[in-house]
Amino acid sequence: MPEPRPCRTFPAMSQIDPAPVQPDGGRYASFEAFYPFYIHEHSNRTCRRIHVVGTSLVIAAFAAAMLTGNPWWFAAMPLVGYGFAWVGHFVFEKNTPATFKYPLWSLMGDFRLFFETVTGKRRW
Repeated sequence: MPEPRPCRTFPAMSQIDPAPVQPDGGRYASFEAFYPFYIHEHSNRTCRRIHVVGTSLVIAAFAAAMLTGNPWWFAAMPLVGYGFAWVGHFVFEKNTPATFKYPLWSLMGDFRLFFETVTGKRRW
């Protein structure tokens, strides 16, 4: 496993392996094991903010699809969600989104980060 990058927001995490992995291929064994890695990959405050905005727009697009019955809103969901997240990663965080290796857990992480932020459990 490559050396973890220094974490600007959570300095203590830069001294440890972000999370345990399964020995049979280096994949995380559970979402709970994956989430510390996810947070580490979102150490840049601007990147986190962009993710929260993108997830908000995904929720708004879902609501618009349900209210209007227009299926184009469903098509907009991944475009705004991934569009905002990838700008955050490539421009500000300067890393590769976890979506490429862990698509479901990354999506779950986006929503957990969103809810932790809007409920005040995670710094905006």
